[in-house]
Amino acid sequence: MRKLKIILGLSFVLSFSAQAIETLDNYTLEQVVVFSRHGLRAPLASPTSTLGKITPNQWPQWDTPASYLTTRGGVLESYFGHYFSEWLVDNKLLTENTCPSENEVYIYTNSLQRTIATGQYFTVGAFPGCIVPIIHKEKLGTMDPVFFPVISDDNPEFKQAAITSINQTAHAKGIEGLNQKLNNTYQDLSNIINYTQSTNCLVDKQCDFTDLPTKIIIEKGKEPGITGPLRTGTSIADAFILQYYEGAPLQDIAWGKIKNNKQFEQLVAIKEYYNTILFGSPVIAKQVAANLINYINQTFSEKNHTKFTFLVGHDSNVASLFSALKIKSYTLPDQFETTPIGGKIVFQKWRDNHSGEALMKIEYFYQSTDQIRNLTQLNRNNPPHKVTLAMENCPTNTMGFCSFSTFKQIIGNINK
Repeated sequence: MRKLKIILGLSFVLSFSAQAIETLDNYTLEQVVVFSRHGLRAPLASPTSTLGKITPNQWPQWDTPASYLTTRGGVLESYFGHYFSEWLVDNKLLTENTCPSENEVYIYTNSLQRTIATGQYFTVGAFPGCIVPIIHKEKLGTMDPVFFPVISDDNPEFKQAAITSINQTAHAKGIEGLNQKLNNTYQDLSNIINYTQSTNCLVDKQCDFTDLPTKIIIEKGKEPGITGPLRTGTSIADAFILQYYEGAPLQDIAWGKIKNNKQFEQLVAIKEYYNTILFGSPVIAKQVAANLINYINQTFSEKNHTKFTFLVGHDSNVASLFSALKIKSYTLPDQFETTPIGGKIVFQKWRDNHSGEALMKIEYFYQSTDQIRNLTQLNRNNPPHKVTLAMENCPTNTMGFCSFSTFKQIIGNINK
């Protein structure tokens, strides 16, 4: 079996190398725009938070304030930056051992600590010793409109259309149908947190975790929201996966009650459903992703000559962006999450050296669950995982390229 794994591994490396050589020989990389989810942060769960009321157990204390990028998250991001510096040099977009000019590299993040710090650590890894500004445009702790997935329409017809879209995305029977589908997972989660001994049960007399009141909330000026077991379960699963990523001993994660990867994946699936249905439902996605899509569209305009643009936002941005762009279904091998912490959507504009045609390739660069947990360094010899993404209306060839003009037409029409 070990020999088979080695042979398969070698065939993958050879295949990847051949593709890389073909790319370098036959195509020229002209511009890259990366949208990154922020790196590893501390969870929102604490003894004094709302989550403190749903379990008698004590949530772990972190040495980083809630929602802030952790030191480990910073190191992981610097590793990612180092890999990108090699990738950009290998693909001849930037020059090795040279600090990029302001016209070559632009780093722009949301104005929260975890997004700004992600940009800072990435830059340290990618361009050590260089002065590369980290741009954020709002007061620290304030959401930038480009990255803020907020409802901007108070029309009753839009509100109803949004609720319908969320229900249709969730399940054939709506949110209630999804809750029924997840019932066993909710029960498992309830047992893990010892919910029947929580303040919610003993004081507030709400003792059935699966029966927490569910309501979809669509209000102008706010992010779309939902109450009930899906929302609460998401917060709990988020805390568990962040503990795992941070390298906590297994017996300390979820108070030692998660027994295997399958159970872990089922719990994390709650969070995945939440993000997808709330921010990825088509009616919601088109509106909340509008500013980000418009920014990406402008970045790929003829007037912009920046070679490498690096944007940092949130998993909600990824979900709405993918939905609005109609990214086809994909899987990320060796990852619990579909929009993993620190994951990067890499939009690449290439030129066919023979035909002169401009092409677009979209890839998801991400660290595997083990790479994050084990604090694995990334470089040419140990790269992050990569998956090529495809848009429904922009057909790709065997190299993963679609027409750049078609791509531009699609993203230009989304907000019309």
